[in-house]
Formats: sequence, C-alpha cells, structure tokens
Amino acid sequence: MRTAMDVARLHRNLDHILLDLHRAVAGYAVAEATGLYSLAWSQVAEAPPSETRQQREELQAFKKRLNSASWLEEGRRRAATAEIRQDDAPPRQDSPPRQRPTVRGGTRPAPKRASGQVPRRGTQIAKSTGGNRPPSPVADSASRTPAARRDEPPLLGTGRLSEIATELRPLLEETARMGATTTWSSLGKRLASLPRLHRDDQNVILWLVDEERREGEPLLSALLTVGDRQMHPRFPVIAEQLGLPCSGTATQQQAAWSYEVLKAHQYWRHRRPGHS
Repeated sequence: MRTAMDVARLHRNLDHILLDLHRAVAGYAVAEATGLYSLAWSQVAEAPPSETRQQREELQAFKKRLNSASWLEEGRRRAATAEIRQDDAPPRQDSPPRQRPTVRGGTRPAPKRASGQVPRRGTQIAKSTGGNRPPSPVADSASRTPAARRDEPPLLGTGRLSEIATELRPLLEETARMGATTTWSSLGKRLASLPRLHRDDQNVILWLVDEERREGEPLLSALLTVGDRQMHPRFPVIAEQLGLPCSGTATQQQAAWSYEVLKAHQYWRHRRPGHS
C-alpha cells in the first residue's frame, strides 16, 4: 500500500514530466512529446485513480494537442527544416590525432571512458509490460487456455490501461444519465481511439473506472452488458473486488446486478458532466 510520501514523490515526478511535456509541445517536438506523454501515463498508473485526477485531466488536454493535425504538420515542418540545415552545414574538419605524451617505460594509457551516460530525465520511455498491472478481476489461469485466447490482442501496459479508463468513465456516466446500458462494441463506436482489447484488459479497465468512484457512487461497470442487455459474466468478480457483495447463486448475482444498474441510472440522472 502506498504511503503519503510515495504519493507525494509520484506527484513530484509527474510534475517534472508534465513540465517537460509542456515544453516539448510548445517547441513542436513531436517525437519527444509523444514519448513524454506515454511516460506520464505509466507514472499515473502507479497510483490509484483517485490520487491523480488533476494530472489525468492535464494529460487529456495534452492529447487533444498531440492529435491536432495543425500541430503535427508544424512539427514535421520544423523537423524537416532542421534536417535540411544539418545537411547543408559544411563538413567538419577532423583535427589530426593528438600524440599521446610518452612516459618512461612506454606510452601513457588513455583514460577509460565511462560505460554509459545517464539519460536526460524524461527522454527515455519505460517499456510498458504486462508486469506491475493493477489487480485484475480475471479467471483462474488454468482456464485461460491458448486455444481460447489465440485470436485475442496482446495485453496492454498499465499506462495505456489507465488512459483508456480515464477516457471511458465520462462515456459511462453519459450512458447512466440516459438510463441505458452499453457494450464494448458500442463504446468503440463512440471512442475512436479505443483499441481492440484483450478480455483481461477489459476487466482491468472496468476496475480502474470504478476504483476512483466517490463514496456512495454506484458501479458504472454494471452498465457494460452482453447480448440483449444481459449482465456481463465478469461483473460479479469485479464487484466483489470493489467491495460490493455479489456472491451467491446466479439468481442472487443477477438481482444484485439489476439493482446496481438501477442505482447508476438514478444517481447520474440529474448530474451534469463534470459535476459529479
């Protein structure tokens, strides 16, 4: 469990990365800004969503700029201009090799060079892996046979999962205000950047969406259905991990799910976006 000191240190690191990201965006450094954006999300994923609302809002604002056609075009233009200037620069004259001073018994050995240099902060992107993922409400590994998962996409890193969960929450709130339910396919039509997800990642994202809920808020993950508005088969597991009792017989689980959907519709019906 993270302490207040851990969270404060994480916020400090994020502030540095966001500052570098702001400078990269202002300078139209497309590659650097893209890398810093991914790095920031990997850091955000290290803390509970409730601890990083402000940083995630900033990153969502940055994403609009990074996806702006005019910003990308200007970044490409500046990069191309820099390459032309470098190509047109006169070739540098290599200086003749310096004679090593001699000492008694032979030549002085050249000083050893350090094995490597410390990379500049914020420029090297940590690889997102399946490791260090948030608690995943998934089935027992014994049931995850290769044949059953052969056609599924690869697992995403924790930073990308946190980003997707942040983008999905407003869509689920809107679904609740409409008194409706939805499916992953429908969400994909509403969110163009939503990739095809591994089933385990779908469960983790729903867990992240509801992990940041305030006290008294019902589970938005209940609104994800299958078939003809039927309870998602993984909902009972997700609900249990989020502290909502949803065990018992299939009938009892169905009743708990139906009640949670009703609560979500009632809770969000009169709440405007951004005023939860």
